[in-house]
Amino acid sequence: MSGDLTSNILLGLQTALQPDNLWFCFLGVLLGTIIGVVPGIGALTAIAMLFPITLHLQPTSAIIMLAGIFYGSSYGGSTASILLNVPGDPNAAATCLDGYPMARQGRAGVALTLVAGGSFIGGSVGILLMMAFSPLLASLALKFGPPEYFALMTLGLLAAAIISEGSMVKGLAMVLLGIFLGTIGTDVYTGIERFTFGSPSLTDGISMVAVTMGLFGISEVYATATDRAENVARQSKITFCSMLPTWDDIRRAAPAALRGTGVGAILGILPGAGSTIAAFMSYSLEKRLSKDPSRFGRGAVEGVTAPEAANNAADQTAFIPTLTLGIPGKPTMAIIMGALMIHGIQPGPLMLTQKPDLFWGLVMSFWVGNLLLLVLNLPLIGIWIRLLTIPYKLLFPAILVFICLGVYSVNRNPFEVWTVLAFGGLGYVMRLCGFPIAALLLGFVLGPMVEENFRRTMIIARGSPAIFIDRPLSAAILVLAVLAVGIAVFSGLKRRRAAFPVAE
Repeated sequence: MSGDLTSNILLGLQTALQPDNLWFCFLGVLLGTIIGVVPGIGALTAIAMLFPITLHLQPTSAIIMLAGIFYGSSYGGSTASILLNVPGDPNAAATCLDGYPMARQGRAGVALTLVAGGSFIGGSVGILLMMAFSPLLASLALKFGPPEYFALMTLGLLAAAIISEGSMVKGLAMVLLGIFLGTIGTDVYTGIERFTFGSPSLTDGISMVAVTMGLFGISEVYATATDRAENVARQSKITFCSMLPTWDDIRRAAPAALRGTGVGAILGILPGAGSTIAAFMSYSLEKRLSKDPSRFGRGAVEGVTAPEAANNAADQTAFIPTLTLGIPGKPTMAIIMGALMIHGIQPGPLMLTQKPDLFWGLVMSFWVGNLLLLVLNLPLIGIWIRLLTIPYKLLFPAILVFICLGVYSVNRNPFEVWTVLAFGGLGYVMRLCGFPIAALLLGFVLGPMVEENFRRTMIIARGSPAIFIDRPLSAAILVLAVLAVGIAVFSGLKRRRAAFPVAE
């Protein structure tokens, strides 16, 4: 077995290090990083726009380039999240929660350095899992049916309410609002339009890009426009020392990166879960494990490192079901799978034996791409931080334009521009009232998945809910969900008693 793995690694290196493949790997991660930094575009739009170019490339070079854009944009998205509180990609939305407060404290360089390290760790472990455990992880994913997916998504929704700032009731309310917004559109089972009010623009539902950019990006523009004082901490001189984290930062960030990597690696192989969910789940885990949860949302290094490690690990392991099973776990993977099929390559179990050079060349190109990201972006940290020195009167109108152009470019629909502006207003009001934005976003993402898998489960079980308990995996996940809620309620009551002691 080890001999086979060694020969596969050598074959992959021989393929990945060919000059053409190296160039397209570099071009992919560079474009991905730049696209990730620019708010409102994201990997899906970039890959869709550049997809025609790959038709004229060799299959291996084409897939290596598209993959580089994919995981490069995840890294670049964190830069805008930290510096501007605008997630360049939905995967980086969780990074806003503590990354931007670190920038406001004058620690933007430290935050970006930790992101670089966490992303590299997460990506590297994800690649190792692909190399060593692809068959095992693929067989595990095959055991997940609709009941297990429903249980997993329910756990994610409860986690969204638990991690929320303030009361869990506010978090639950925002989750429910997110679920409602996610149900707008056409019912996939009956074909009946729901909550569209006769508007053709709502037939396909509300754009996820518009919701994310509005809640996190436009709301920040609104908030800053009403605050005339530029209270973001500026770093007048960027030095190498100013970008180095302290020993305490490393002590807190390293375990968080490893835990986030584990969460992302597992969720990445599950179709429908994806890196956005992995980032929020890892953030939830870190907050639950922290001895002082109040640090989160105020510049906790764990809140930056864990989500970035998680989404990068998930991005790497997302290739496992796509390549070994032919099941794309997210729209981006569907485009990459389509590129393979156009080149006459059918993703699936036979790909490892029929096209080993492509499979292992792609896997080893991930190593090359992650090293290129580390080498490229660490020297660029100073340049990214200088974004903070641009006057707000110039910077934020430019952000507003980029977001609107990015949202419009996805579907060429002017309605989505108005949508992003409306959600920007909603996000601003939520900030003023202390409602958690992240909980709404996660409810919006997971709500339709919960509904779809619940209905599938009921069809399979002929309406009997006992199927959730009869299946060991779904039962175990639901038990974890109940325990999480119980611990959260107990912790809340304990804090309330400490704050308002009963007089004897």
